Amino acid sequence: MEQSDEVRVLLVEDDTALAEMYRLKLEKDGYTVQVAGDGEQALSALVQQLPDLIFLDIRLPRMDGLTFLERLRASENTKNVPVVIVSNYSEQELVSRGLQLGALDYLIKSQTTPGQLSQGISGWTRPYAFVGDPEDEDGGARTDVASGG
Repeated sequence: MEQSDEVRVLLVEDDTALAEMYRLKLEKDGYTVQVAGDGEQALSALVQQLPDLIFLDIRLPRMDGLTFLERLRASENTKNVPVVIVSNYSEQELVSRGLQLGALDYLIKSQTTPGQLSQGISGWTRPYAFVGDPEDEDGGARTDVASGG
């Protein structure tokens, strides 16, 4: 099924080989992908244009993924950007913290193929309103669902 609108993905991953593998698959499937190697680069990328979805690693140089996610949620402009954590680390404390900060999902890299990331994008990019956003509940969220994407 062809996509009617461009879907922009920000991939925050410091492993360049892995980032390239994900980027190639996502672009092949029609998504526009920007890669950031750490949380600081990712924050800078958000100034240019907000993505429709962020795939976020946890262990990153300069600014780790959870700190990035805290900053993302603290800003009025970025608090509703959907985030899916993709990490090598499966410790319950990290998973819980990521989900508490509003990540939609927490995926383990060794159990997740680039194809699975690509297939999940349509579900992860639905319009979302996070806790504390009562005014966003009705804001056009149903139009995308009704149009069939």
